[in-house]
Amino acid sequence: MAAFAGYNPNESPLARLAQRRGKGGEPFLAEAEALAGERLRADFTRGQLMPGITQRWDAQPHEKGSRRGAGDLSDSAIDARQRVNAAIKAVGPELAGVLVDICCFLKGLETVERERRWPARSAKLLLKAGLGVLARHYGMAGSTTSRSSRIRQWGTEDYRPTISGR
Repeated sequence: MAAFAGYNPNESPLARLAQRRGKGGEPFLAEAEALAGERLRADFTRGQLMPGITQRWDAQPHEKGSRRGAGDLSDSAIDARQRVNAAIKAVGPELAGVLVDICCFLKGLETVERERRWPARSAKLLLKAGLGVLARHYGMAGSTTSRSSRIRQWGTEDYRPTISGR
């Protein structure tokens, strides 16, 4: 799996899952799925969406009653936030939570299952489904659609079947 610049692959749960092999020896995550998750993480980080846990010392003094807002963000951070919002919308609310928890907040599968009171190994399946949809949203080659699952026809390009009524 190709890593994004500035990231330690040892801290990513996706990197560990991409290295795991199934019973047949195939990787658990396809490369496109792992890259889609890392791309979401990169946009989440660039968009400065991580909650702050310490006091910010870089803030400029503001007038009384004013607050920091989107006007204080760079254009690249705003663009990254828009990409994250588009990706979350494309994935849907059912799968977005597990993707954000694992890809962006770097929570482990067991932690997500415990916090959400899910059965064992359910987060792994939902993560795989969400990453497949995310890879398709990003248009990454080799996402979850295989060559044999595409619709094929036997006729020429302009062929249309006819139905004779009687």
